[in-house]
Order: sequence, then structure tokens, then C-alpha cells
Amino acid sequence: MTSWLDFWGGTHSIYVNARHLDVHCAKIGDDVRALLTYRNAPRLLDFGCGDALYAPRLAEAGIRVALYDGAAPVRARLAEHLADQPNITVLSETDWRNLAPGKQDVILVNSVLQYLDTATLDALLDRWRDLLAPGGEILFADLIHPETGLVADVLDLLVPAAKNGFFWAALAGLFATLVSDYRRLRATLGLARYRPEDFLARLARHGLAGERLPANIGLNAHRMTFRAKRA
Repeated sequence: MTSWLDFWGGTHSIYVNARHLDVHCAKIGDDVRALLTYRNAPRLLDFGCGDALYAPRLAEAGIRVALYDGAAPVRARLAEHLADQPNITVLSETDWRNLAPGKQDVILVNSVLQYLDTATLDALLDRWRDLLAPGGEILFADLIHPETGLVADVLDLLVPAAKNGFFWAALAGLFATLVSDYRRLRATLGLARYRPEDFLARLARHGLAGERLPANIGLNAHRMTFRAKRA
């Protein structure tokens, strides 16, 4: 594997077992729903969605969900698993490129930015801004602070694991990660990290006014979530 896109499109064991994946996705779904309770049937674009097992949870709340992932195998799985969900649409590559500007009430970008180089991020910020409907917002979740280290990552796995019944599987998963493609890619490609003030300044350069939210979306309590709207 030579890229993060290859990794996420292939077979990986980033989740230690099915229970971990279920808890992870339920937390994302609940957190996003809580942030959007003030909106009535919003149109939400989930960019870089992965397997998005939380999408039905969002649809149940009246959210109209459009899912897009850059990995073709992920899109194929989504289209198969969610074919019977009337409030959920899986976007093809062509669908994503042809989205009309000014139509999205919410854009969710969860656990994506750490895998993007700065040129790609800058281009996407302009694209996401242009897709926003009047009053729309972008939720950037799971951003990593430069001072967040290995200990925080381990705690963000083991604490939820202990609370939700997969602690021993999580310990085994930590050892498996030491010899995984994820660790090798992280060592060679790295993960993008952002200081809050620097990320807010980047948003401003792209015509977006941002704020850091009190808590991150999902299980990684040491990471950050930002909300941004057109400036």
C-alpha cells in the first residue's frame, strides 16, 4: 500500500472487533444528531464517510444523508448495504464532482483531514464552502493537535473499550497495530496535525468563519471538532 486511500479502500483491522465498530459508529451518529437538533430535515453530505454504519441513525432523525468516499470499494459496499434506505444516497465519483453549489445544509468531514496534504485540503475547503446552502455549516471532526501523542491515542481506545466490553480485544489490537499497514503508512506518510489557531486561520483564508466545539465527535476525546460557516 502506498497511500491512505489504498489503505481505507482495502481490508484492514483498524477496529479491534465488531463491538468496537458498533460503539464507534453509534457514538458518531449520536454526536452528530445532537449537534443538528436545531435543524429541520437538513441535507447532510458526509465526505470521506467510510462504511458509515451510523448513517441510518442520522436518517432516523430526519436527516437526508448523502455519502461520499474516495475509495471505490467503500462506495460499492455502501451502495449494497444501504440500498433499501430511502433517506440515504450513496454518491458516485461523478455524482460528487457534479454536486450543485449552494445546496448542502451540513457537510460532515470526520476523521479525514489528518490524511490530506495541504494542497488537497485547500482545494477541498473552497469546494466545501461553495457547496454550502445559505446558513449551512461544515463539521470538521477528529483533528489531531500537534501535542497529542501515543498515550492519548491509547487512552482513547482503552477507556471506551473498558466501558463497552471490548477491553481485552483492544489490548490485542494495540499489539496487532505494531505490525500493521496502518503503522507503516503512519511512519512513512505521517498524519496532518493542526493547532486550533492555525486551523481557524486557514478556514478564514478560504472564506469560512470557524469555532472549536467543546467536545470531539466520536470516541477520540483527545481530538478536536470545529464548526465552520461562510464568513
